[in-house]
Amino acid sequence: MSRHITKTPNSSPRLLASAIGVAISASSVAHLAQAAEETEHKGERNSISLGATSITGQEQDATSYQTEKASSQKYTAPLVDTPRSVTVVPAQVLKDTAATSLQDALRTVPGITFGAGEGGNPQGDRPFIRGFDAQGDTYLDGVRDTGGQSREIFDIESIEVSKGPNSSFGGRGSAGGSLNLVSKTPQARDFLNGGFTYGSDQTRRYALDVNRQFLDSAAFRLNLMSHEQNVAGRDAVNYDRWGVAPSLTFGLGTPTRVNLSYYHMESNDLPDSGIPYGYSNSASNAAHVHDKPTDGGDSSNFYGLKDRDFRKTRADISTFSIEHDLNDNMTIKNTLRHGSTGQDYVLTQPDDSQHNVNQFGTVWRRANSRVSTTTTTTNQTDLFGSFQALGFKHSYSTGLEFTGEETRVSGYTVSPNGNPSGGCTPGKVGNSGGQCTSLGNPNPDDAWTGSVARNYMGTNTKATSRAAYVFDTIELDPQWLLNVGLRYDTFDTEANTNATTGRTKLKDDSQFFNWQAGLVWKPMENGSIYTSYATSASPAGGLVGEGVDSNAIPTGINTSDLKPEETVNYELGTKWDLFHDRLSLTAAVFRTEKKNARILVNSNTYENAGESRVDGLELSASGKLTEQWQVFAGYSYLKSELVDPGKNGNRQGVVTAGSNKGNEMPNTPKHSFSLWTTYDITSKLTVGGGAFYVDDVYGDAANTVYVPSYTRYDAMASYKLTKNVDLQLNVQNLTDKTYYDKAYGAHFANQAAGRTALLTTSFHF
Repeated sequence: MSRHITKTPNSSPRLLASAIGVAISASSVAHLAQAAEETEHKGERNSISLGATSITGQEQDATSYQTEKASSQKYTAPLVDTPRSVTVVPAQVLKDTAATSLQDALRTVPGITFGAGEGGNPQGDRPFIRGFDAQGDTYLDGVRDTGGQSREIFDIESIEVSKGPNSSFGGRGSAGGSLNLVSKTPQARDFLNGGFTYGSDQTRRYALDVNRQFLDSAAFRLNLMSHEQNVAGRDAVNYDRWGVAPSLTFGLGTPTRVNLSYYHMESNDLPDSGIPYGYSNSASNAAHVHDKPTDGGDSSNFYGLKDRDFRKTRADISTFSIEHDLNDNMTIKNTLRHGSTGQDYVLTQPDDSQHNVNQFGTVWRRANSRVSTTTTTTNQTDLFGSFQALGFKHSYSTGLEFTGEETRVSGYTVSPNGNPSGGCTPGKVGNSGGQCTSLGNPNPDDAWTGSVARNYMGTNTKATSRAAYVFDTIELDPQWLLNVGLRYDTFDTEANTNATTGRTKLKDDSQFFNWQAGLVWKPMENGSIYTSYATSASPAGGLVGEGVDSNAIPTGINTSDLKPEETVNYELGTKWDLFHDRLSLTAAVFRTEKKNARILVNSNTYENAGESRVDGLELSASGKLTEQWQVFAGYSYLKSELVDPGKNGNRQGVVTAGSNKGNEMPNTPKHSFSLWTTYDITSKLTVGGGAFYVDDVYGDAANTVYVPSYTRYDAMASYKLTKNVDLQLNVQNLTDKTYYDKAYGAHFANQAAGRTALLTTSFHF
């Protein structure tokens, strides 16, 4: 057997992070003995213990589930006066739910699903917001965070979810919305938070958050994380990662503030290969007809190979920002960021729709591979503040953005990597060098006798974008606000592909305007009723080689039109802060339309003529019902339709039979609901729980494969052992429900973790 990659031992930084975790454990015991003798503070929960993530408080009530204002200066009004749907997942919700990843955190936000990676779509986070793919629409502190990743949140303070087209905020893409992750930054005070989580399936997580103010106006903050676990209800799968995030701020409390930060995260996993879709009959040419995943009778079945499969990732992000108050009403800020992310994997895609599942009850282990690196350099300058003009008050933000991106994608040559002649008949299980395994009783320890060799052929994609934007909230009078925004982008991309058959070069240059407008009526100071309109644009090649999107640069086809796809949103909503502004309630109805989607009209011929539509309703509640009772809840109704999807075609752009017209959009559940709530029984004891429901989700536009609806329940309890030491128990998926949280359009779906218990000991000084 020949293999190019073997699993490497833990690196020195990983050992360092683990050692710090052990030190945390040891030091907390000593502090526990000392602190147990102290008198417990009986006031409100004015400090946050560190749970599965590393969390620190803010100057306002850091334990609240309510958020008054988004972090980005592009939101020129408080959330209650912002005419669009925005959900903020705050630090306390991240802590209470024991979230450790972006996907973990977003289960509390209905209307968001995740798609599976396969083929041109890399493994990692692929969120769908209101039914539209948002894998390229994640931002870190307001700057686009590109590259396929599975994002950790050990250095994240909160997550802002903006729903509806918003290219006026972030540029290309954002047809259904976008995500903004808000980093932890140095504070003008000293604190140390640490914690360790031990849980089922050999879960071990250590986190440390240290902040030191070393000058009157300067502070340093360091976040560390080490995490390893198997996965409940899944055979063989394991995840192993570590991260470090130092940051330094000068000028705290002064007119000029300078911040330097660095983020590094690495992972080394045996990835989950998913569960293949079943078939309605056993014919060798059977077509999917409303089929769902089939696990052969055992939901823990894993179809990958320990001897071949692996996934390694890394992320390095460096940021330098300087912010200066020109006067009391005007601030200028410049942010320079350079980031690099990478993936390296070979993993099993079960059966590749080769009909072994329905003919023989077996699975062919098709190898998917990828080696990719994405580098991004962005310089963003913002000017924001307020002024009076023509008798109106203006709260404004304007800026310029320049970004260069480059993605290099190649992979491995895996041999053999084809469905064996005659298929994976039962006699080939255990006798095919690891190529075939049983659907009902797979063996991940099968020996792989093939070869895995690095293949440097691939595609190098470069993109350059330039943008200018302006936002303004105009107070027409105390009861009427006008919110407007305009952005102009140029986006130039070029893809060079090296293959054994030769070299190809494709390019596209796009220019586009996007805008938004919203009118807000405030019948009372604590409430608003609004109507709004917003647009987005998705140019060709917008994912810069890190995904397959419907608007990719075409290869060797006749293209009559390569204009960016355009999406518009009409929304009517209301927002209220009740119970002395402790609880925020929102409601919105909307229509989102993609009006000129690029569709196949004849073999190898595309036009901007397609249309898809989502009509929806969203409700949310966040904050305190009483001083002891908190709630974070939402409901989403999405009625989606492929109004004009064009003609069906294969990957080469050749028209095939059938039509998807009138079907539901993939990854768009009609109903989804989330509820998370906690109650302080005493000043020391808090209990809580959650319920999360997601309707059936189709994996494909033909609506032939789907994952069933599910309801998941979680529970938690926390206890303040002393004023410095807390304990928290989380039980996720309380009923051990078997369900699927990622659907792919053709071959398989990813199964979620089973019942998981996590016990966290955390301390804060």
